[in-house]
Amino acid sequence: MTDRHLVATFRDAVSEHGPRPAVLWRIGSSWHNLTYTQMFEQVEGVASGLLGLGVQHGDRVALFSQNRPEWAIADFANLSVGAITVPIYATNTADQVAYILNQSGSRLVFVGDDEQAAIVASIRDRCPELEHVVVMAGTGDTDRLTFAGLRQEGRSAVRADELRARRETLRSDDVASIIYTSGTTGEPKGVMLSHDNFAHQLAAIDEFFEVGPDDRSLCFLPLSHVYERTWSYYVFSRGARNYYLSNPRAVVDYLPDVRPTAMVSVPRLYEKVYAGVMSRVESSSGLRRRLFDWAIEVGGRHAKVLAAGEKPGLGLRLGHAVADRLVLGKIRDVVGGPKNFFSAGGAPLSATIEEFFLAAGLLVCQGYGLTETSPMVTCNSPGKFRFGTVGHPVPGCEIRIAADGEVLVRGANVMRGYYDNPEATAEVLRDGWLHTGDIGHIDEDGFLAITDRLKDIIITSGGKNIAPQRIETAIGRDHFVEQIAAIGDRRKFVSALIVPAFDVLESWAEESGIKYDSRRELVKNPEVHALYRRRIDLQSTDLARFESVKAFTLLEREFSQDSSEITPTQKIRRRIVEESFAAEIEAMYASAG
Repeated sequence: MTDRHLVATFRDAVSEHGPRPAVLWRIGSSWHNLTYTQMFEQVEGVASGLLGLGVQHGDRVALFSQNRPEWAIADFANLSVGAITVPIYATNTADQVAYILNQSGSRLVFVGDDEQAAIVASIRDRCPELEHVVVMAGTGDTDRLTFAGLRQEGRSAVRADELRARRETLRSDDVASIIYTSGTTGEPKGVMLSHDNFAHQLAAIDEFFEVGPDDRSLCFLPLSHVYERTWSYYVFSRGARNYYLSNPRAVVDYLPDVRPTAMVSVPRLYEKVYAGVMSRVESSSGLRRRLFDWAIEVGGRHAKVLAAGEKPGLGLRLGHAVADRLVLGKIRDVVGGPKNFFSAGGAPLSATIEEFFLAAGLLVCQGYGLTETSPMVTCNSPGKFRFGTVGHPVPGCEIRIAADGEVLVRGANVMRGYYDNPEATAEVLRDGWLHTGDIGHIDEDGFLAITDRLKDIIITSGGKNIAPQRIETAIGRDHFVEQIAAIGDRRKFVSALIVPAFDVLESWAEESGIKYDSRRELVKNPEVHALYRRRIDLQSTDLARFESVKAFTLLEREFSQDSSEITPTQKIRRRIVEESFAAEIEAMYASAG
């Protein structure tokens, strides 16, 4: 039996860190926890219960739930009996859930609560291969098979020998999970990732970062996404504590409470923290603004000296001590105090925001990856980083740039293929290389920079090739902007749909004496439009003239998952956004001439 599968890694962590807290969750104002030993006992009980339900090696078992400790317990239980975990986003619609259950052929599904149970009940007759539904928590139908009941049944039955025998059949090249891409275009595809794929990632993270039993991680990105999932495997492998947050929108409120020392996130968290700080600075007195600017400048110089491996001079050390006490420490408090590191992935993060956090003593290590690469391909690290890039390739992963700029990847992190979809697999896996669909370049020091998605490139009617993410990253860092979608394919110029950060805008409107009865009326106000014109121009100084946003529309509502306009990881589905706001887009171009 190989020791590279995830079950063996988890068992090793239990042996080493048994009495330490493993998973923590909040009920009311109190945190509850399970130690590594207690978590392992629950995994064994659920695994035994799955054997009792007839789950076989290679069967697909779905997990349809928000983040909670039971998610990880069910996942390890699935893997312990050789089953393949099929995650489903808690926010998915009934049709999306039915598609994944049927395409994967899942025999059993764990659901988080009554809401997800009701969705599965509504599609049960459309899923002929689904045999069992297990509810993790809920107050509804008492006849349902519950997580606690399954675990208790497994504990009471004598299946230790069978469970041990099943574990001994596990191999590192077994498929561990089928993860369905959130799909910015077309139907989602089931990415097959093996135990070996995940093992590669754990070793790669270990190469760059130091995490140990005293560390705390806040698990708030959906566990259905490979980014948080792989990171959680690593957290457990190091004996650290994983704090579960079911509502990712509440993450800023939880940071000062949990005070995580290491965690992964998408750029939106850092953008929101930055926007909140800048909003308060902008509304403060002139003296406070000058103090803030001075502190950030001193913090930036101090950080760069340290990053170069040098010792700051006495004057800089004294200035930094004052800046830290008056300003920089307060910024760290917003995100829950000092960190070993932050990680960012899934979308570009502005170098301006990276430099802001570094000045405050917080390194955000931006990386790059895909579901198809388990996910990490490159990353910046405390020992080697360059802002504006996504870092160096991780060990055991090769990158090359194709003639059209597409990033190609090969290595132990690359998927086995798309489940039951050989045509789609052959389209992206060619000659041993994964064709990522992303455009990028490698600088003279080996750092990779991603510029955009190949399919997202805007080609104007004048023939200019424009990367919309570059525009969105530049303008989206403004604290008056919540969401932005750049438009312009086959058009004369670039325009944008912008969702204001309404809390900031409404405060500004009140201070400016602007009266309005609704958000619709607010976004149509000429003074508001003039404000956004100024702010767009201010953030566009690094953009070429042909990249600049000539016209824009302020929207009264956010792009939403319910309307399929964004993915669960907040990526814009451009085609759907353009369909949803077709009238507004046409009006922009008609009025601009």
